[in-house]
Amino acid sequence: MSRLRTRTRPPVTLALPALLAAAFLLLPLIGILARTRWSELGTHLASPGVVQALNLSLVVSFWALGLSLLLGVPLAWLLARVEFRGKAFVRSLVLLPMVLPPTVGGVALLLGFGRRGLLGPWLEGTFGVTLPFHTSGAVVAATFVAMPFLVISLEGALGGLRQSYEETAGSLGASPLRVFFTVTLPMVAPGLIAGAALTWARALGEFGATITFAGNLPGTTQTLPLQVYLLLQDQPEAATSVSLLLLAIAMAVLIALRGRWAGSPAPAPGAREQTEAQPATDGPSVPAPPPAGAAPEATAHWPLHAAVTGFNRLTLDAGPGTTIAVVGENGAGKTTLLRALLGLTPRAHAELRLGDTDVTALPPHKRQVAWVPQDGALFPHLSALANTAYGLRARRVPRAEARREAQAWLDRLGVGHLAQRRPAQLSGGQAQRVALARALAARPRLLLLDEPLAALDQTTRAQVRHTLRTHLAGFGGVCLIVTHDPVEAVSLADRVLVLADGQTLQDAPPAEVTRHPRSPWVARMLGRNAWPGTASADGLALAAGGRLVVAEALPEGAQALAIIAPEAVSVHRDRPGGSPRNVWPGTVREITAVGSRLRVLVGSAEAPDLVAEITPDAAAELGIVDGAEVWTSVKATEVTLVRL
Repeated sequence: MSRLRTRTRPPVTLALPALLAAAFLLLPLIGILARTRWSELGTHLASPGVVQALNLSLVVSFWALGLSLLLGVPLAWLLARVEFRGKAFVRSLVLLPMVLPPTVGGVALLLGFGRRGLLGPWLEGTFGVTLPFHTSGAVVAATFVAMPFLVISLEGALGGLRQSYEETAGSLGASPLRVFFTVTLPMVAPGLIAGAALTWARALGEFGATITFAGNLPGTTQTLPLQVYLLLQDQPEAATSVSLLLLAIAMAVLIALRGRWAGSPAPAPGAREQTEAQPATDGPSVPAPPPAGAAPEATAHWPLHAAVTGFNRLTLDAGPGTTIAVVGENGAGKTTLLRALLGLTPRAHAELRLGDTDVTALPPHKRQVAWVPQDGALFPHLSALANTAYGLRARRVPRAEARREAQAWLDRLGVGHLAQRRPAQLSGGQAQRVALARALAARPRLLLLDEPLAALDQTTRAQVRHTLRTHLAGFGGVCLIVTHDPVEAVSLADRVLVLADGQTLQDAPPAEVTRHPRSPWVARMLGRNAWPGTASADGLALAAGGRLVVAEALPEGAQALAIIAPEAVSVHRDRPGGSPRNVWPGTVREITAVGSRLRVLVGSAEAPDLVAEITPDAAAELGIVDGAEVWTSVKATEVTLVRL
């Protein structure tokens, strides 16, 4: 479906200067077209001097492009990916040739590389290389003025590429150089092509720096722009014809680029061609034996020991086959913990042992720690099969064996029939299964999943959760899952690690965390009311104000967390009588549906906000609506205290 565009009528005060600007730029081009003698065009362009200059221009421009690619691509990557002192100065150096008058650039090259320049005598004495008045000098001059176009274009494309792709490739075992050539460059190809085309066109049209530094020697340094300069003196008609040729080349480059100055990285798998929920094509998860050809370590056992310092300060020990859910509010250090185990962050450092191997000093690609980020980070330029085989190929597994094993993993996760599809052709659930298959196929010793199901709809999430639980059961290493979903934490994990300010607040089985959460945030995540307070002789003095009568006795002054289940809260339209010891008036602030029941948020001046859970029939009978005045009550025996 095409987008409907709203036409905006520009004000005359802006439209008139804009038209004048366009006419100002267009008129010289029309002048060339109008003054060209079309009948003599072939004769002018076929003259020996023009042909010789054209050939030389092509040689110089392509050599300049090659040098720009060789030197400019690493420089663009450095500027886009690495923070270092003097970065602003280096970027200014890149931009300088674009704003410097070309003749001044030629003088600068002469003083730097000329026979009496800073480097010229050494080049001539050591290598016998003399750049001025030589074709190599014309190449150097063209490279000097043209390379910034490549660096700027590629740096912009790299800046728009999420680093999670490169980090994920590294976690699958790919070295930095392999990541650069197999992930980074293919994904920034539009920016690279645009920069290369602009660089070549600029080198082809270079004049000022070339004539100043390399001279104007026919057959040696006299490029096509210099030929135009000479023809203007004796044959202006021929100069116009050659100018038309250069104009046509420049326009062809711009039309080919279609305005894509900086290009753009390949589309991320966030924009799916299909909808998220596609149960018909997701396919069921069919357990199968381990993939044929899998290395012995695929079924080995890798216990985990990690001592983390820095922002995160904790020690983590887990036996093989353990799945740990990492929970905590935003900023608690969950993702930082995962990145520390990967060796990807300076905020925290992990002394990490997997099995009998200390991997602390190893770079990320040698740790055998696989990472699945929230968006999956499937490489958009590779098929699902090639994505899954990527880690195996990075570990030098032969191509045929890697593809067989990758196909087996895809089959195990129920997406084998999608092996030839690109990520953009997969639904959210399918993409997450492929990302999980890719991580497991890489034969990791530690598996890190950063909210792997957060972007999925409820139906797809349930399917992928079942698949994940099935296959984690046979994983011989340790798996850490960052999640905000209590269902994931309870159904997938053997332990729940609760973080607060980078430290362990609680590390216990899901049932224990559910019964006795030590964090108000976790209690609320689990659907409980959680009120911190201080124990006193007559109950709990709440930190938010008010007092709570409890059945348990704690030492006076002890810090505790009162946990109240929503179903233990009674809602009344009038003040209740009878046994409840905790009764508060309040106002209904919010009503939400949870399954077949309603959750009612009640605000009160005498107690913290309280969530009650009632049936729709009870809500209708009581007339519970937003803004209704109600009473809430909680029996003292329904309050669970957790010592902090």
